[in-house]
Amino acid sequence: MAIQIKSAAEIEKMRTSGIALRKVHDAVKAAVRPGATTMDLEDAAAEVVKELGVKSAFKGYHDYPAILCTSINNEVIHGIPNAKRVLREGDVVSVDCGVVVEGYYSDCAVTHAVGNVAPNVAKLLRVTEASLYAAIDKAVEGGRLFDISNAVQTMTEAEGYGVVREFVGHGIGKSMHEDPQIPNFGNPGKGPRLRAGMVLAIEPMINLGKPEVRVLEDGWTAITVDGSVSAHFEHTVAITRDGPVILTL
Repeated sequence: MAIQIKSAAEIEKMRTSGIALRKVHDAVKAAVRPGATTMDLEDAAAEVVKELGVKSAFKGYHDYPAILCTSINNEVIHGIPNAKRVLREGDVVSVDCGVVVEGYYSDCAVTHAVGNVAPNVAKLLRVTEASLYAAIDKAVEGGRLFDISNAVQTMTEAEGYGVVREFVGHGIGKSMHEDPQIPNFGNPGKGPRLRAGMVLAIEPMINLGKPEVRVLEDGWTAITVDGSVSAHFEHTVAITRDGPVILTL
């Protein structure tokens, strides 16, 4: 696997992309409420993408039809926005989005609670997000790739959650998906050596129940096989000599 090493100037361009993406996410977050549809979230994103003059990373990617992936409850990832999908009190909705600025990609996901959610669901969101930051802490020069993977697995499996195996994080830069693939499980001390200049999209996908998922007939939406709620958090992270830098804050 050929893992791209980015220059400081390239990382700066990716940071600009990440800042634009955060503005999209902020607009979407403001639109999340009971009674909103996932198409309302898409419209909020589209407005900011247009306003900023950036390109959607998802729309048209392998013919994907939207700017956002909006996945509700037992949908893990790649849910397609739809004017008939209404958010209800107690739902969670995972919003994944990427943009391209001057040829450089950024990718970020957040799972939002819709109103008040059940305590066990709220905990799933907290632990999944915490596992992302635990993983980011391992994105250091001289470490190993699976140190990142193991940080997610250790924290989430300790709570009895299922770590999704079929979908993984990835390198990112001038392409949406670059080497390496970053699973959310694995043995520490294994995998490629981490070097300054690598940029990674780290993204725990964690189920309240068992880890198994399947893809629906639309060819995109992945759901939990047991119907349990799923959470997804993601940041684009640069490895630098001074430690990990989150580009999508």
